[in-house]
Amino acid sequence: MLVGHIGIIGHDRVMVSLAGAHYSNRGIKETKKLSINIVDEALLPLADRAGCVSGAKEDKSDLFDYTVGDTGAPLMTAAPVVMECSVDDVYETKGFESFICTIDHTFAEERVLTPEDKIDYRVLKPVLFEMPTYEYLRTGDVIGKCMSWGKGK
Repeated sequence: MLVGHIGIIGHDRVMVSLAGAHYSNRGIKETKKLSINIVDEALLPLADRAGCVSGAKEDKSDLFDYTVGDTGAPLMTAAPVVMECSVDDVYETKGFESFICTIDHTFAEERVLTPEDKIDYRVLKPVLFEMPTYEYLRTGDVIGKCMSWGKGK
């Protein structure tokens, strides 16, 4: 699935937040599974289309080529990074359902990996969706090392 609201809540946990009215929520609650497909700039036109139309009104299953993963969740074949997830809990707030997920499997194209098999975000350059302006942002530039700026002299 493609979502604009995702957050890291632990080393092996993420939260995916969807408006309560989304068609996808029903399937996620039934199966307790979902996949997170990281979108780069090349996939943005199709990803934007997927976000513009409700699955309740239009079948979007042919927008992307996909396979079915070990968990039963669809995995976009063109996505440079895909995570298969199991839903541990659902946290509801006004108008939203937030799915607390364990990451079961992560798949990444070799071209976005470092020699140590870690994701290189300078190469991946995932697209970010920003609220409330509804704008997409390009990523990938390193601006500094963590835990170095605050040390002082």
